[in-house]
Amino acid sequence: MSLLGENVWLNGLVIVIGTAVLVLVGAFFGMLYRGVDRKLVARMQGRVGPPIAQPFRDVQKLLMKENIIPSGATPWLFNAAPFLALISTGSLLLFIPLFGQPALLGRYGDVILVLYLLIIPSLAFVLGGFASSSPYATVGAQREMIIMMSYEAPLAVVVLGIAWRIGHVTDAANPFLMSTIAQYPIWSLLGPVGVIGALLMLLTLVVVTVGEAAKVPFDVAEAETEIAGGLLVEYSGRNLSLFYLSDVIKAFAMVSLLVALFIPYNLSPALGITAAPAAGIVDALFFLVKVLVVMFFSISLIRAGMARFKISQATSVYLMAMTAAALVGMFLVWVDARIWV
Repeated sequence: MSLLGENVWLNGLVIVIGTAVLVLVGAFFGMLYRGVDRKLVARMQGRVGPPIAQPFRDVQKLLMKENIIPSGATPWLFNAAPFLALISTGSLLLFIPLFGQPALLGRYGDVILVLYLLIIPSLAFVLGGFASSSPYATVGAQREMIIMMSYEAPLAVVVLGIAWRIGHVTDAANPFLMSTIAQYPIWSLLGPVGVIGALLMLLTLVVVTVGEAAKVPFDVAEAETEIAGGLLVEYSGRNLSLFYLSDVIKAFAMVSLLVALFIPYNLSPALGITAAPAAGIVDALFFLVKVLVVMFFSISLIRAGMARFKISQATSVYLMAMTAAALVGMFLVWVDARIWV
């Protein structure tokens, strides 16, 4: 075997092993943060709340239970949808920088690809809802499609605003690459007017994160008190556990994306730590702290203080308020470029 062939096989092996490790790590921290989130919200609402380890117990219990396929369902699609959701959310982790390190496949995809990948888990939930033949799941699937189309617009505007500013100020070949965004943090490229615009875009992404994670007040597709769980009302056993895992991984990935776009800093350079093992550990711990802080403000705090929106309210928040905020933020960034550059 030639040296080139050996390198191809070695790179492929590294990608396969790295993918498996990332999915396991993402699932672990996704469930851990889900447990922390539930405990924090319970405390803020004057309740004791479940133990932090409860998500792990839920998944373990579901894996031991039988899969039930409702009569009238489309079996192959009903069973395929959870796998599609988990695979697509696992793929997200390959293109988002995690633990202070470059993304595993960062050279092969940029933030535009991440936006496309964010759509696939929602589509998998929708397909599973329609395939179950339940009227509750059908309503939930319709709501999920509407809310998904609503928050994609402000999310795209935020990403375009950041990439445009980086491309305008620097000579980066591809300002959409995560490595480029980490190399040129948006805050270091802005004057006072641009900082206000970036804060508006950050606020927009915080609100979008709630919708992407399907949490109150934007959990209209689930809405247990209205449509009995909506999309997942007919799911049980292993299939439900796969949807649960994809949900926690997606929430972890979305918060990590916000960190990568707006807080792409490592702590080791500021502390003067250069040794590889020590610097990696410090940066990984700092990343986990950033994710925890962002999760608290973008998910836990909002969920504790608000009630569920109606579908019309949820869509108007995204299509009107958040899209307008993102566009104003991008405009201020553009004005800032005219003034300071």
